[in-house]
Amino acid sequence: MFDWLKRKAAPASMAIDPAEWREATAPFLFMQGLTDDESARLRHLCGRFLNSKHFSGAAGHDITRKMRLQVAAQACILILELDPASYDGWSEIIVYPGQFAPEREVVDEAGVVHLTNDAMAGEAWLGGPVILSWEDVAMSADLERQVAGYNVVIHEFAHKLDMLGGGPNGFPPLHKGMGRKAWKQAFSAAFEDFCRRVDIAEAQSEKDGGEALDLLPIDPYASDSPAEFFAVISEAFFETPELLVADYPEVYEQLRQYYRQDPMRRLPGGPRGYR
Repeated sequence: MFDWLKRKAAPASMAIDPAEWREATAPFLFMQGLTDDESARLRHLCGRFLNSKHFSGAAGHDITRKMRLQVAAQACILILELDPASYDGWSEIIVYPGQFAPEREVVDEAGVVHLTNDAMAGEAWLGGPVILSWEDVAMSADLERQVAGYNVVIHEFAHKLDMLGGGPNGFPPLHKGMGRKAWKQAFSAAFEDFCRRVDIAEAQSEKDGGEALDLLPIDPYASDSPAEFFAVISEAFFETPELLVADYPEVYEQLRQYYRQDPMRRLPGGPRGYR
């Protein structure tokens, strides 16, 4: 009886034509290597997602059905093997045509308040909307403009998963059987090492014009905080798993357990696993 009630209460799934699905998602790196069953389940999950989210175009930006579908696919790959309700509790997705620059008040160490308006590609609010720059979203679906390991939708929705435990801190609620100690050890060691590497690369960039920063396995922005490290490294997990495994295998293992997926096994013509 209770199972029946749960099924009845579950949000409906918007129908997505298989041909439309293939056309919209074909360019995404994370789609390569998915089995037919995984792709079908992801499509159904996206239908549920789209039925529960409202898209708004900012600054006069028109949102097409294909745009909605592409955002949904990138968001839902994170929860393919997780609870479909992981993104429940909020509904708004705001899409700007390009990067946006909200005005913010920032207090420095001396207590002085500064106004900032730094350009942003995306933002996720605790209990609130996800805000995206379509120019950045579209990069992940453009074979000529793709940047290895960069996916703003995966990044912002990783923040949403992190926020299931409260404010983002790089420590999302773990599944039964996962150890908090193992997670903390893997992520703390990797974060400290990466911050050190970024410092060295930034010093070297003055001499080589930024080449040292380009050689880092993930975006230097990951050194900003543990929360950003988790979001950036989640991008790498799905987009460039081979680079993540090479540099931080312990973190890859924790993410493999957390997302319940193994992108290394999906690499076309690549290794069947990292062990």
